[in-house]
Amino acid sequence: MAANLLPDHPSNGVKSRSTKTRREEDRDPGFAQEVARTPGGEKLFECIQCGTCTGVCPVSEYMDYTPRQIIGMARQGFRREVLSSRTIWLCASCYACAAYCPAGIKITDLMYALKRMAIAAGLFPTRFPTPVLAQEFYKMVKSKGRSTESWLMMWRFLRTQPLDMVKMTPLGMRLFLAGRIGPGTEKIERRADLKNLSDRLER
Repeated sequence: MAANLLPDHPSNGVKSRSTKTRREEDRDPGFAQEVARTPGGEKLFECIQCGTCTGVCPVSEYMDYTPRQIIGMARQGFRREVLSSRTIWLCASCYACAAYCPAGIKITDLMYALKRMAIAAGLFPTRFPTPVLAQEFYKMVKSKGRSTESWLMMWRFLRTQPLDMVKMTPLGMRLFLAGRIGPGTEKIERRADLKNLSDRLER
């Protein structure tokens, strides 16, 4: 049974970027409660679907689903569609939605919660820079205790847009010659203790 469960709200003035039909059999009944139990998702069920978040979001026109739709889809159990969407990764963290939400929902925090769930489930968009940066940053900090921007950007390009790395070479050389980046990596002492702490948090 096919159902267009989330038509665009006429007040937000934005049409859906995705034309994919969502089906009843794709729903995960436990997903909404899982999101609500995640830090940042506690007020999921308090959304009144007014569309204010979409109206004030500076990047909503680039999203495949509006913020209002993401919340509605999460409540209705569309796990894969929510966690694999680009919307949660395009959030600019400006908190305009949270400031104007009449229900007092911290929507930016909800987006962060969904990002963490997407990475854990491996459902983020492939070759999309933002989740790749988040993954590489975490891996680098976990192993070294610090992030090194030059290596972080190198891995970002290799995993998403290898050819674009060639285009950035002139800028990279200028930064290198100016002493802003180098070939080495930054690291802290007692890295094993940091790794043990991270491993415990991931359990």
